[in-house]
Amino acid sequence: MERWKGRVALVTGASVGIGAAVAKELVRHGMTVVGCARNVDKIQELAAECKKAGYTGVLVPIKCDLTKEEEILSMFAAIKAQHKGVDVCINNAGLAHPEPLLSGKTSGWKNMLDLNVIGLSICTREAYQSMKERNVDDGHIINLNSLVGHSVYPFADGHFYAATKYAVTALTEGLRQELHEAKSHIRATSISPGLVETEFAYRAYSKEPEKAAAAYAPNKNLVAVDIAEAVVYVLGAPPHVQIGELKIRPVESAI
Repeated sequence: MERWKGRVALVTGASVGIGAAVAKELVRHGMTVVGCARNVDKIQELAAECKKAGYTGVLVPIKCDLTKEEEILSMFAAIKAQHKGVDVCINNAGLAHPEPLLSGKTSGWKNMLDLNVIGLSICTREAYQSMKERNVDDGHIINLNSLVGHSVYPFADGHFYAATKYAVTALTEGLRQELHEAKSHIRATSISPGLVETEFAYRAYSKEPEKAAAAYAPNKNLVAVDIAEAVVYVLGAPPHVQIGELKIRPVESAI
């Protein structure tokens, strides 16, 4: 990670869970991390925590609703003005609504698509353009995917969410191919965790917290720092090594 010290990483969805853990870990390794979310209060708290811990990097909170293209473009303009641009883009932000295919609400489907697929794609495009205009040829774009982006499990509430993660799998491979065609050495990686014990399920089942608790109950699950360490592993690989897909399961998980 030595070569990343002082360089700029964007981490989306950095206020809680995996995003917060990734942002903290990259700051610890000396990066300037722009952490975005709709609510930046928790990112500001995390920034103060990193500073108090004496980490060599810095966490810069920025407010952004990733379902709105104009806000994403404004965020990248601010990053360009303040930090010249991004060298690493961690597309972490995502959400799930329990909206089955046979009875789900269209609004929930659209919200998942807007954030998990379209927002991710806009951030990817803008990150690449930022790197290209500064002749950054060793950047890295990492998409936080899921095991449900590779297999459809018999869980109706998650089928549309799984479709958005299948899209992330295709988008990451498509990105790798386009970067290769452009003769770029920017790397593209998909990280696909199994069940990670965060606020994610509780947000999906905000009106039925007992369902979220039941989802996390059976096994010893992954935790956010496990995924943050995986991000560091991927970034720390030699520049000529591209880890295209990294699947991470709890040992006790059957799937």
